[in-house]
Amino acid sequence: MSIETDILVLGGAGVDTLVYVPQLPLPYADSHMVPAIETRAGQTGDFVALGVHALGLRTHHIDMIGDDHAGSLVRALHRDRGIPLTDIPQPAGTKRAVNLVGPDGRRLSLYDNSRSQEADRLPPETVGALASVSRHAHVSITYPCAHALPTLREAGVSISTDLHDWDGVNTYHEAFAYEADVVFLSAAALADPEKTMRQIAERGRAEAVVVTAGAEGAHQLIGGELTRIPAVTPPAPVVDSNGAGDAFAAGYLFGRLAGEPPQRCGLYGAIAGAHACTVPATTTDPISRAELLALAAAQWPDRPTA
Repeated sequence: MSIETDILVLGGAGVDTLVYVPQLPLPYADSHMVPAIETRAGQTGDFVALGVHALGLRTHHIDMIGDDHAGSLVRALHRDRGIPLTDIPQPAGTKRAVNLVGPDGRRLSLYDNSRSQEADRLPPETVGALASVSRHAHVSITYPCAHALPTLREAGVSISTDLHDWDGVNTYHEAFAYEADVVFLSAAALADPEKTMRQIAERGRAEAVVVTAGAEGAHQLIGGELTRIPAVTPPAPVVDSNGAGDAFAAGYLFGRLAGEPPQRCGLYGAIAGAHACTVPATTTDPISRAELLALAAAQWPDRPTA
């Protein structure tokens, strides 16, 4: 079959309510005065889809979405951005969360876990058909996506996933960690990041394991060699860390699918992640391909760009 999609994104569609709070942790009080509270479509899968689409990659998103107002917001986001969306009915309703954001851009997310059930499934025939015409699949760590992993493997598509703040111990994440070819995760909850990275590589099939550490940059493990990805200074003041990890993944995958070497993939991810930190979460403005390549050329002038 001919390839129609560069990146198939599975899962991670939902709606967030953003609350900018005076500080984190938020001290107990009967009430706090905060700026405007806004609700908008966009969770981890949405942000990855938006990010790679803005970088010029043909993108398709599939997830379970409810027949509710939140679901209408998710559908409208994809329609307005021109990103094909296959939405499977979700009887429990569209996933949603409340994000508390402090003045320094740090975030605390409160997820409504009633919207995701262990029995949730993406139809294997639909997943298989989409994967068969895709170059790569990026999988969110939700129940429907866990069940879709064997179908993706059978289709022969390469796989990436983001384990977010995995502690390296919780067994739920292992299916994703050990089945993906590229594994992203945050250092936030890792007692020993290198140990966890090597565990993923040794027990699974990952060709690249990338741990992000915010302003400290990131590290990647490839072929047993651990290297550092330097942090990139954001081009504007940091206002919000929402979506920074998703932007990093989008930038990194853009480089990987373009055949770039690992360090340049990491540079693309760092640039995209830094850009995301300058954008309030109430808006959706991923970095463009032209801007990413221009900034990469300035950082690494002796290398041609994708």
